[in-house]
Amino acid sequence: MDPITIFAIAWLLLPILLLILWLRARGAKNRAEKRITEAEATADVLKEKYAPITAVEDEVSTLKDTATEIQKQIEETRSSYSEKRATLKKLEQQVAIYDEKLSFAELGVYEPHFEFNDADEYKQEIKSIRDRQKVMVSAKTSTLCPTDWQVDGSRAKGQTMINRQTRLTMRAFNNECEAATANTRWNNVNAMEKRILNAATQIDKANESMNLRISDQYVSLKLDELHATHEYRERLKVEKEERAELARAEREEKKLLAEAEAAEREEERYQKLLDKARSEAGVDESRIAELEAALAEAHATSERARAMAEMTKSGYVYIISNIGSFGEDVVKIGLTRRLEPDDRVKELGDASVPFGFDTHAMIYSDEAPALESALHKEFAHRRVNASNMRKEFFRVGLEEVHDAVKRLAPSASFFSDREAQEWHETLSRRKEALKDLARPSGELPEEI
Repeated sequence: MDPITIFAIAWLLLPILLLILWLRARGAKNRAEKRITEAEATADVLKEKYAPITAVEDEVSTLKDTATEIQKQIEETRSSYSEKRATLKKLEQQVAIYDEKLSFAELGVYEPHFEFNDADEYKQEIKSIRDRQKVMVSAKTSTLCPTDWQVDGSRAKGQTMINRQTRLTMRAFNNECEAATANTRWNNVNAMEKRILNAATQIDKANESMNLRISDQYVSLKLDELHATHEYRERLKVEKEERAELARAEREEKKLLAEAEAAEREEERYQKLLDKARSEAGVDESRIAELEAALAEAHATSERARAMAEMTKSGYVYIISNIGSFGEDVVKIGLTRRLEPDDRVKELGDASVPFGFDTHAMIYSDEAPALESALHKEFAHRRVNASNMRKEFFRVGLEEVHDAVKRLAPSASFFSDREAQEWHETLSRRKEALKDLARPSGELPEEI
């Protein structure tokens, strides 16, 4: 074919080809739109189906963001808390120094700094300490200022400034020390010591810009004054107790002498009655025998009373307990020089305890103080009151006490029974009262 024919045929076929292509493209478009519609419908169904999960995921994401923010706030709060806690602890330590109501356990046990035997020695030591303080103040060695200050180019004015500041420093520190010493008690002496040290630290800090500080030796003297004053007051208490004990011993001594004189008079009376009975005719022999027995008893009592009055070391060591007042396994081991030692036990029971004492041993000894001391040493680590040695109570069982008595006083009698009559009667009354208050289980309803 010639080119013209071919061109003509191609020209005629071109619209047909374009139509076919258009139809195919339109079909593909329709199919695509249909698939898109179906996909959108499927997506809507899936979205509706999984909407709760999506909501949860969104909530989780929100909560994670919130948690992150809260964690950040927690870290900031912790940091702020640590700083504020450190500040609070520092302030508490400073306040504690001035708080006289701190528990004794927090303050620790005070250890004596001096070993004088009487209050006068402590008094002299306090005077000596104060004199040394005055010497330091007069010599201007109570404070230290190594800087050679000048004011307006004048060393004299600089020295005047330092002298004025030194006087203010001494006045402030001495006033603080006097207040601490005046307020010192047995339960706050360590706190008052810290108060003095803290005062010195704070005053030195205030004077830091002038390079002025209180001498360590002067601070040490103030602490010595505090310790000596405290121990002086405690020694006065001890001496007061010792005087009271001496007065009690003197009263017992006088009572022993009076009892000895009374026993002698009683012996003389029975002797006269016996002499009279023997001189009279017709007196019944049984009456004479009765008077002889009474005279022998009076003589023995008189001899014992005279011996106890003359022998300062003779007496009775008593071991007593009081289960109602102190509970089980608490005993008192003491000494009395009374002719009737049970009177001392009765006196203790009548004094300030709700129930009477039970006596487990009443041991007479010519060396009563030594025996008492030996028993005290035996149970020294079991003292109820480890501070006051005059409180003779020990937390120890009767069997252990009995064993110690058998070793130290083999011939002594020991009674392990605790009668505690009033205590047991009281318990019985309380039990009866509780029975009256108790409601029988039969009266209780099955259900409420």
